[in-house]
Amino acid sequence: MQLAAVENILGGKKTLHKRIQSRMDFINLRVTKNALMHLAKAMNLPLHKIAKFLPVTMRTVQRYKSQDRFNKAVSEHILLIAEVVAKGIRLFGDRDNFLKWLNYPCKALGNQVPINLLDSKVGLDIVSEELVRMEYGDIA
Repeated sequence: MQLAAVENILGGKKTLHKRIQSRMDFINLRVTKNALMHLAKAMNLPLHKIAKFLPVTMRTVQRYKSQDRFNKAVSEHILLIAEVVAKGIRLFGDRDNFLKWLNYPCKALGNQVPINLLDSKVGLDIVSEELVRMEYGDIA
């Protein structure tokens, strides 16, 4: 996984306040609301739509200031979504093509719309695994 791409999607070192050098850095990284806003921009979604994927209420997200940090569970979910987005952009060659795929029913996912699966760890794993299958030549 291209960790630099994940870091970039979340606003870079300036937003994260550290460099992501390995997935081990995900363990204790508490992500800011500002990083979530960068992810929303990368996914071309308003904040209220991306908040639906997270284990937190929209009201809680609204109350946070840009530098406030989410708890460990919310931060991990944000990082995993960013990882899927980075993988998808790399695979499809650009953000727009990936976002088109993400927002249309996928036969390999039982005609589910991939973006609708991003609200759980299992769903994130399924979408990530499908991107890996596509990368290695399995048709989606």
